[in-house]
Amino acid sequence: MALDELKSAIPDYAKDLRLNLGSVIGNSDLPQQQLWGTVLACAIASRSPRVLRELEPEAKDRLSPEAYTAAKSAAAIMAMNNVFYRTRHLLSDPEYGTLRAGLRMNVIGNPGVDKVDFELWSLAVSAVNGCGQCLDSHEQVLRKAGVDRETIQEAFKIAAVLEAVGATLDAEAVLAG
Repeated sequence: MALDELKSAIPDYAKDLRLNLGSVIGNSDLPQQQLWGTVLACAIASRSPRVLRELEPEAKDRLSPEAYTAAKSAAAIMAMNNVFYRTRHLLSDPEYGTLRAGLRMNVIGNPGVDKVDFELWSLAVSAVNGCGQCLDSHEQVLRKAGVDRETIQEAFKIAAVLEAVGATLDAEAVLAG
């Protein structure tokens, strides 16, 4: 299993990440589609070739073709939205918030999978990318849909662990020359 390969690549100084990786994926209470869509979207968002290379095949095996595409779509659209909305939020001039975005985001309205799953993946990617406005927006949609805080936290725990694993393994690759 690629997850075991990834865990074994984590150095001893980051043992907590190894344990957390096994826990957030191996012991998750999320339904398979939510879990593996979150894993795939966050692996893409982590920008770590090793994390994506190791986890993508299992995600592809565990997701329907529609869910696989939707998880990749969530990572793609949120890569754009997180930069755009984070920047608007961080600028001190509130007038930017009144301007029309003028960016296509059709996939959010028609993701090809259950809207809750897509929102959960979008929230997780927003956690990786650090966009507070997007996090708030997706969290509110999920809560209105009846998703509990534990489920939402499960998604951003996956995001946190995959981001940390990616950063650690990429650093080790650079240091190894």
